[in-house]
Amino acid sequence: MTKTTENGSPHPLDIALGSRIRLRRRELGYSQEQLAREVGITFQQVQKYEHGTNRVSFSRLVEIAQALHCGVSDIVGDLDKPGETSAFSRHLASLNEPGATDLLDAYASITQPKHRRAILNLAKQLAEGKADELYGIDEETVA
Repeated sequence: MTKTTENGSPHPLDIALGSRIRLRRRELGYSQEQLAREVGITFQQVQKYEHGTNRVSFSRLVEIAQALHCGVSDIVGDLDKPGETSAFSRHLASLNEPGATDLLDAYASITQPKHRRAILNLAKQLAEGKADELYGIDEETVA
């Protein structure tokens, strides 16, 4: 079981550690099932670790790092620096959003600078809620 915050959600450090495990796993192209098999646990346990729902013990972290062909320090990174929320840590957490790594991969494969700018502008407009009226997006268009 994990230590939770006052509102009952998982501790931010457990969530951040899980995010890093997930990022490394996906970087290698491993499924949760593959990692689980390698470590000797269930894929549901991997899910719980990756979401911060369950805490990762140090011995389990070492096993996970070995299965992911990296060191514990590669996974932990700067998480031990209290009060520091670097841009890198925030961006790393964003990569946990569904589709984020797919979007990043697609963006990186675009070679034309003007096309990259167009994608970036569209994403910013969507985030600000302005794209619907600019591009004529409505519920029927999306469905």
